[in-house]
Amino acid sequence: MISQGNIKERIALLRKWLTRIVQSASFLVSLLIMAVLFLDYGFTLKAHEMLFVHRFYTGAWYFFLIILLLRVVLYRKQLRQKQLLMTLLIALLLYAPLLPVLFPLQPSDSLLSGMWALLTNKYYLASVLGLIAVGEISRGFIGIFNRRTNPALLMSAAFLVIIFIGTLLLLVPRSTLEHIHLSVIDALFVATSAVCVTGLSPVDVATTFTIEGQIVIALLIQVGGLGVMTITSFFALFFMGNGGLLNQFALRDMVSSDRLSSLVSTLLYILGFTFVIEALGMLLIWHEIHGTMQMGLHEELFFSLFHAISAFCNAGFSTLTGNLGNSAIMVGHSNFYLTISVLVILGGIGFPILVNFKEVIVYYIKIAWYRLIRSSVRPARYRHLTNINTKSVLYVTTILLICGTLTIALTEWNKAFASMAVGEKLVQAFFNAVAPRTAGFNSVDLTHFSTLTLLGYLFLMWIGGASQSTAGGIKVNTFAVACANFLAVIRGRNRVVLLGRELPNTSLQRASAVVFGSIITILIGFIALVIAEPEIAPFHLLFETISAFSTVGSSLNVTAQLGDVAKVIITLMMFIGRVGLITAGMSLLPHRDPPKFHYPKDFVIIN
Repeated sequence: MISQGNIKERIALLRKWLTRIVQSASFLVSLLIMAVLFLDYGFTLKAHEMLFVHRFYTGAWYFFLIILLLRVVLYRKQLRQKQLLMTLLIALLLYAPLLPVLFPLQPSDSLLSGMWALLTNKYYLASVLGLIAVGEISRGFIGIFNRRTNPALLMSAAFLVIIFIGTLLLLVPRSTLEHIHLSVIDALFVATSAVCVTGLSPVDVATTFTIEGQIVIALLIQVGGLGVMTITSFFALFFMGNGGLLNQFALRDMVSSDRLSSLVSTLLYILGFTFVIEALGMLLIWHEIHGTMQMGLHEELFFSLFHAISAFCNAGFSTLTGNLGNSAIMVGHSNFYLTISVLVILGGIGFPILVNFKEVIVYYIKIAWYRLIRSSVRPARYRHLTNINTKSVLYVTTILLICGTLTIALTEWNKAFASMAVGEKLVQAFFNAVAPRTAGFNSVDLTHFSTLTLLGYLFLMWIGGASQSTAGGIKVNTFAVACANFLAVIRGRNRVVLLGRELPNTSLQRASAVVFGSIITILIGFIALVIAEPEIAPFHLLFETISAFSTVGSSLNVTAQLGDVAKVIITLMMFIGRVGLITAGMSLLPHRDPPKFHYPKDFVIIN
């Protein structure tokens, strides 16, 4: 006779095996969906091939209908509130196409005809299946964290996978104009530049890629700007509820979340800030260019969206020939350059600062509300609403922008900016002080700038933006810590203080490692480029190397002149710069537990 306990164990074992089968099948079907989407998007299909694709979409749709029903029936008690909400949302998207089948339209139902047409459209079904496929693949991908995989190695591998997919998408016929043959090296270069939000390109984006190709570039920029792990973590944790403890610790460090409980909310803040800022930027850009560039409405909207994404993600890509120095936008559009500059700054100061801004705004709104209603209960008051990270980033960023603007204005006032009005000169000076940190847009041919301006460019590119931002470089946080350490040494102090806070040794060690490592990496890349391209001026190659490592995208017009070997070198520099020198090193070197003993202390003469 089988006991009740044995029955429960068998049920639990059956449920476990059923879960594995469902997850494996969902993962495989999701991979097939992505492959079919790739074929459907990239190639012009024949009639029988289009019929096969449509039948596959229908079969995959029925498959996920059954899978979703199984998950709800078998695991309804385990679904937490957030998972339940997302399950209901996915169910709504999946089951909505059944409405036209169950309730066919009558001649008088003209109000519903548009909605019914949308629900039966192939693109709606493909979009929903693509969303679900990304969620399933993300869950399988992020689950590797629970196997004690090196997070640095995983993040590096994630960037490589996205770059590989982007390269394939740029090589398909629909991505390029009919008369263009894009080489594999150039496709790899552009995909890496987009994912690493650099902006360097050996080909002209406007005259090489179709609208579909430019959409691929915009998506790669968005994924690279947000961070591959941020996006996959969002899908895995929020859509699928994959929340292993090791997984959450690693993700918490990646997105700078203070607590495990706030991990999902931090991811939501990052995505929310990104899409809201980009949407506002898109509207401002569209308002500025509307009716002035001989574009249709759809072209204006796409232009505005592309440049809002490219600016906030500090990518520097443009759909205009000659970047933002194109004559169509150069004259009479100062507000456009100011909007791009603000987007670049917001993207470059980092998501933790944006979250801190939100906390400060909410705090003061609460104070004002309680004063307005004259409530006897007052919220707790805080003296330090902004943390040292926010203060150091804002202070250093402001100093760099002011000094950069003044330097460029003084050196180029009667040179590169000579033909401009006074207002345009000031706007262009500010824009060109923002661009090298690390946006890469250019409104003036950089070869027209003086040597002093270009040296300032090199310095700004090397520093870059803030940590946990879309920008590159050694980061202003690192620069601030290095400066504080330098001042402490020359003042004879054995403790490093920054803005009233004593810095721990770990921060000093990481700052020193980043500064030293960046110089060595840039030097190696520069020497390799000089060997590969001996005919190009060394200063131009140095500029290209720092621009690639700092993921800036500014160039002295040598990118298109590079050979295949040099393009591979620049590609590696962009990848190392985007993933992060420390992360790249940690992914390659084996980790060892620190020894349980100390070596004898001694001193090395340094002076």
